[in-house]
Amino acid sequence: MEKKLQDLVDKALSRRSFLAGAGSVAAGTLVAGCSSNTPAATTPPVTTTPAPTTKPALTDADILNFALNLEYLEAEFYLRAATGTGLSATDAGPNAGAVTGGAKLTGTLTATQSNYLNEIAQNELDHVRFLRGALGAVAVSRPVIDLTFFGPLAMVAGITTDTSFNPFTTYANYLIGAFTFEDVGVTAYHGAALLLTSKANLTAGAQIHAVEAYHAASIRAQIVAIDATTTPSPGLTAIANKVSALRGTLGGGMETMLSSTTIVASDSNSIGFKRNTDQVLHIVYGGAGTAGVISKGGFFPNGLNGTITASAK
Repeated sequence: MEKKLQDLVDKALSRRSFLAGAGSVAAGTLVAGCSSNTPAATTPPVTTTPAPTTKPALTDADILNFALNLEYLEAEFYLRAATGTGLSATDAGPNAGAVTGGAKLTGTLTATQSNYLNEIAQNELDHVRFLRGALGAVAVSRPVIDLTFFGPLAMVAGITTDTSFNPFTTYANYLIGAFTFEDVGVTAYHGAALLLTSKANLTAGAQIHAVEAYHAASIRAQIVAIDATTTPSPGLTAIANKVSALRGTLGGGMETMLSSTTIVASDSNSIGFKRNTDQVLHIVYGGAGTAGVISKGGFFPNGLNGTITASAK
């Protein structure tokens, strides 16, 4: 099942050139495995002990910059949905990458929906500013971001038969787009907590994690509530669960399928999930865990900025 899903992911992404270069990596692996330079069986193999290498330990700044990349993505999504424009040049940093896609949410919104849309956009903008302020001169600028990746993602998830899905057309679609991000952000901050060494930085990360968890919970609740009062076909809950299933395959599981009795995302002990940086990268880059090392793609066609940019496997 996972191989079939990975084939679909690769096919969809290659159409949009989101994983440019991934094929050459696979080809290189195949060539290495079939090399004619393999010693004959009668020749004793030469064994060497490689010199030990020490991978530089990640600093708190590395971890916070990883989080900042994700906050750039969320801020661009929510700001464009709420206002039609994204981060200012000041908030995006001096070497900011371009953003493709995104527009002010169309359709009729209730006053509550409009207020919520603006509130969450402001929250994500504040997170960007908070992290940039904490990092100071070492804060990375916004990477290149592609918000049209929702289309291929929806097709691979089985929501649509093509890449036409657009979260900026209706509030229901917006909720599905927001659902795609928020649970990832919550699990990413939980995982980052294990890596931060400074108590002050850990506290700051926990404070942002709490707000992201509020976002995720409100979005999950809204999706279920809409299904309880309307009869769409298919229902929003079913659509969200397709996103959840794909996200779980890409990022190591850790998903709770939505229903009227399972709104909270947690394990069997009611403990929140956490993801490591590899699992988060596989989700935002759009490559399953079996894809090997991946350094760009999906929402970040040129990769993240900073030290943590490629998965280890």
